[in-house]
Amino acid sequence: MFTMIYPIRLYGDPVLRKPASAVKDFSQVPRVAENMFETMFEAHGVGLAAPQVGRSERLFVFAEYVDAEEEEGEGASLKARVKNQWVMVNPVITYRAGEQISTEGCLSIPGLYSDDVPRDLQIRVEYQDERGQGKTQEFEGYLAVVVQHELDHLEGILFFDRLPKDLKADFLEEHRKELADLQRRAKAFLRELKAEGRRGEE
Repeated sequence: MFTMIYPIRLYGDPVLRKPASAVKDFSQVPRVAENMFETMFEAHGVGLAAPQVGRSERLFVFAEYVDAEEEEGEGASLKARVKNQWVMVNPVITYRAGEQISTEGCLSIPGLYSDDVPRDLQIRVEYQDERGQGKTQEFEGYLAVVVQHELDHLEGILFFDRLPKDLKADFLEEHRKELADLQRRAKAFLRELKAEGRRGEE
């Protein structure tokens, strides 16, 4: 099957702040999920949510990788290091326990990180796979962070929104220049899309 790399939407794109709609038609989900994985690997990411590729749908993908020191040979690709991977459609966290502070970044906010993001330590998720089958999975530690981060994307929430108020203010002030640049790039991309749409209608 031919796969494609989606453009990743950047901070400032309205789709990242819009709560996503439930997926009801699963006919295109396997293809979209495969493309999202390819996009995620290309961007050296751990997870990717549908709004990050311009689709306001309750869908995300993520992977668990083997540690770098366990790689077979030097220079192994990210895809070759995949230990497990998941497609989660219409996910809901049904159980939460414990607390942890995580270091997080985001493919939609490249280059910016925070070491102070509060997350639940353990979670249970009910979701559908790419074919609509109901599933339940429990996660702890790092993978629990990944799931919570991606699920936030489906609610229009970015990782720095989870910071305590004073730390969020510090983050926004410290990275004001970078965030403004991302907003400019996001607006330029949307103008391109609009122009392409108009050309397609001619």
